[in-house]
Amino acid sequence: MSREKIEGEEPEASDICRVRCIHQDRVELARASSPPAHEVERLAAFFGALGDPTRLSLVLALAGGEMCVCDLAAFLGCTDSAVSHHLRRLKEQALVRRRREGQMLYYSLNDSHVNDIISIGRLHVGE
Repeated sequence: MSREKIEGEEPEASDICRVRCIHQDRVELARASSPPAHEVERLAAFFGALGDPTRLSLVLALAGGEMCVCDLAAFLGCTDSAVSHHLRRLKEQALVRRRREGQMLYYSLNDSHVNDIISIGRLHVGE
């Protein structure tokens, strides 16, 4: 990454090297271990879906088990329509899945990986 000025931000002296020296072996290792660009894009979209407080609250609620849209709307204190909008984004990123039982639509976390990611994130911010 270059050290050009980030738009509207001055680099702090403690945030940059005092001497310009590229460690080519480390750069090459980072390049070799980095996923392809399309995978980075998908990963960014995945984390972006969790980057919204409302969607994250939905995922946290579903970590406790399956809930219907009405339950989730009551939990958040918002409309079924608003919840449905957020759930659609979470479903696009394979974070949640749904099942219909009669006229009820139930959501749950897509798999244990989602719960693992949330648990690790909570441990990290709790440190």
